[in-house]
Amino acid sequence: MKLTRPENAAPDDADERQAKPAVICYPVDTLPKPDLEGYRTARSGAKQVKSISVPPRDARCLAVPAGSFFRITSVDGPQVGDLNLWNAQNINERFYSGKTRALHGTHVSTGDRLWSSLPHMRPMATITQDTLDWYGFDMDGGSVHDVIGTRCDPYTGKLLQGDDYHYCCHSNLTRALADFLDVPLPLAELHVHDVMNVFMCTGFLAPTYQYFMKASPVRPGDYIEFFAEIDLIVGLSACPGGDCSAEHSSDAAACYPLQVDVFTPEHPVTLTSQPSAYSQSHGR
Repeated sequence: MKLTRPENAAPDDADERQAKPAVICYPVDTLPKPDLEGYRTARSGAKQVKSISVPPRDARCLAVPAGSFFRITSVDGPQVGDLNLWNAQNINERFYSGKTRALHGTHVSTGDRLWSSLPHMRPMATITQDTLDWYGFDMDGGSVHDVIGTRCDPYTGKLLQGDDYHYCCHSNLTRALADFLDVPLPLAELHVHDVMNVFMCTGFLAPTYQYFMKASPVRPGDYIEFFAEIDLIVGLSACPGGDCSAEHSSDAAACYPLQVDVFTPEHPVTLTSQPSAYSQSHGR
């Protein structure tokens, strides 16, 4: 955190230094554009093939084949979810929230892609529909579907509150992945990673620019839908914070289930997601 009262005096050229123009780190003009119209045409004739309910303060994993669509829907009440993605053929390839954030911004919506970890660095899923795209950014600089937060976890809870809470999103995802893969908890935990916070409303609050959350605008019936660019294991936790209007990592908030539906198009969609073509020589 930056000090609100600096210990060091500003130099004579402070204004000049601070006035330097901002430069986008990763211009995305050369990124291949997703064919949203093609996705929507495929989606219009798709058949629902799977539906699961993610209980409050718990998580579930499911397989979603490449070329399918999966939809996360709010049911019963306002609820946020923590999303993990893994390559179903190689679990070491997983969602890379940091690079997704660097490419698409702090919050994602229709047309943005969820990218995979190095050295693979390819789209795992493309957002094709988002009923909360109307929200934009509010007066606090908050928006929905962030790729900023890491996930609520028992280690931070222990550090800040001194207690053991077992139903935060990190633990929920660990249990769900262990059950799905039939592996011990410590092994599954190694693969749980930073998330996309589905439906969560977040930002950085001035003057300290600390990460904040506020009541999600999600309501029953709202959804976000993705196209699976590769074979996926999808992990979703129904966060113990409910709509995250007050706190998380406790049993205090009202929590509700989330629904995940999978749809298969009548005609296969051409898949184009390929691992990075970088040689991995690293200068040697």
